[in-house]
Amino acid sequence: MAVIIDTLAGRQRPRHPEKEGRPETPLLRKPDWLRVRAPGSAGYAATRAIVKEHGLVTVCEEAACPNIGECWTKSHATMMIMGDTCTRACAFCNVATGKPEPLDPTEPVRVAEAVAKMGLKHVVITSVDRDDLADGGAAHFAEVVRAIRRAAPGTTIEILTPDFLRKAGAAEQVIDAKPDVFNHNLETVPRLYLSIRPGARYYHSLRLLERVKERDPAQFTKSGVMVGLGEAKEEVMQVMDDMRSAGVDFITIGQYLQPTRKHAAIDRFVTPDEFRAYEEIARAKGFLMVSASPLTRSSHHAGEDFARLQAARRDRAGAP
Repeated sequence: MAVIIDTLAGRQRPRHPEKEGRPETPLLRKPDWLRVRAPGSAGYAATRAIVKEHGLVTVCEEAACPNIGECWTKSHATMMIMGDTCTRACAFCNVATGKPEPLDPTEPVRVAEAVAKMGLKHVVITSVDRDDLADGGAAHFAEVVRAIRRAAPGTTIEILTPDFLRKAGAAEQVIDAKPDVFNHNLETVPRLYLSIRPGARYYHSLRLLERVKERDPAQFTKSGVMVGLGEAKEEVMQVMDDMRSAGVDFITIGQYLQPTRKHAAIDRFVTPDEFRAYEEIARAKGFLMVSASPLTRSSHHAGEDFARLQAARRDRAGAP
């Protein structure tokens, strides 16, 4: 099991203390379509060096993303701000749970400097949940966006935010920082929230995405779900309808992969043909962009997808 070192106590403590008492769930053998190469290219090493030099945390590492080798080879790293410890305990997530450290006021500048040094055309910024903060970290999130604008004015910015549950006025601070893409994942169907995402509320998350469009219609909105957790096809289709009612432009659908045997079990591996069917259905429902495949993740191919998203909006508007 993955552990982190508690230097204050001089002992090891679990990465997911809330899951320690749970029985271990079976690990299903991955099908061939989910196998990826281990990272190790020169580009991967260069990206890793920049991340470490600036003392940054990435969701690529913390969430054990299967696409890290491909993305880091292309200098695409998703920065995770506000620390590496989350106040939530979602059953699917590999990010450590516990009491976070205070916010680091130097982080926005360090993130911006790394973005500029890597020469990124498009960057994705995400974070842990910070329920311990009065604004959920919204002001810090907004400052990171502004710092990137100053250091790398040619870089487009995509954010993947927490839900800011019970944090009045927090979401508006982030929206007003004007990222190019505002992403917040619904993660799963409403029926599974209690077991998979117990600290969140489905309709609050949906309303957050709707508020982005109400406050700034020019911002692209994006959301994603995992499949293979026991949901029915009809439930996924209802989530699509809910997203479209909230004005979501871009949907991502990917296979849930179990980080450890203490996490939620995989119900089944959804086949590539089923993902293609989900993509066709989502396009028919009116999304500007759809990414649906076993290895789809929120920030996978985000730069290329942003260019397609812009083109799709122009086409729909009939612009040259």
